[in-house]
Amino acid sequence: MLKAMSTYCYVNERLHPGLLEGMVRGGAEAIEIFAFRGHFDYAQRRQHVLEIAAWFKSTGMQLNSLHSPIYNSYEWGRRGMQPVNIAEIDRKGRIEAMDEIKRALEVAEHVPFRFLVQHMGNSGDEFDERKFEACMTCVEHLRAFAKPLGVTILLENIPNELSTPERIIELLRTSHFDDVGVCFDTGHAHIMSDIPAAFATLKGYIRSTHVHDNKKDRDSHLWPGNGDIDWPDTMQLLRSAPHTPPLLMEIEGEGKDQPQIIEGMTKSFQKLEQAAAAATERG
Repeated sequence: MLKAMSTYCYVNERLHPGLLEGMVRGGAEAIEIFAFRGHFDYAQRRQHVLEIAAWFKSTGMQLNSLHSPIYNSYEWGRRGMQPVNIAEIDRKGRIEAMDEIKRALEVAEHVPFRFLVQHMGNSGDEFDERKFEACMTCVEHLRAFAKPLGVTILLENIPNELSTPERIIELLRTSHFDDVGVCFDTGHAHIMSDIPAAFATLKGYIRSTHVHDNKKDRDSHLWPGNGDIDWPDTMQLLRSAPHTPPLLMEIEGEGKDQPQIIEGMTKSFQKLEQAAAAATERG
């Protein structure tokens, strides 16, 4: 499976080629960029976007995906960050959210990427039929905008009642969104129910992953092995997906410097390889 890494671990820093080169040294064969303006200013096409695009072009590195904006802000963790939420009941709020997401999608004009990973609602949201219908409308609009850019929308299972595996499948099937897939998040599945059940529901739609660990208490985005997920079982499941997804780690990087991130990547990819070998031995 392709080894990949999200720049989310550096969300508090401005993304630059040196950070990307460190990811390559850590073992990444592909990258996902976390679209937060203070980290990657996707709206600054003549400056930041072109700088990052030039790096990808010169190295031949694959940009697997862009994580859709979830906040419209320049300072991560600041109180009052404005959510970018496609489940917004208010029509004006939905349009503003889609406009922000489209700005991020237009990055594909300068550096091609395969997938846009999209949240439905905010963490902890309860199910509301109006919010669910808002998501359907927005996903339909975004997939039409993304298609000419060569980008496929992937819905992520996140900890709320709009984005359970069952609700994601309901949305895809009811709307006949045959060209929309799923980004399977191991940590979120572990918190919300359990990984085998979530995987069984989403299996046929999985195109990418977010790989991280936790102790089933909170969404802590730990390195694999630092929580209590059964990684041999999880690796066996991921390798059985009809469309083999990349192993794309999405790790909380607060307080970690670049050498720690690089070392953590190297060790974690090794652990996942060992887990895959253990799964093979289990049969």
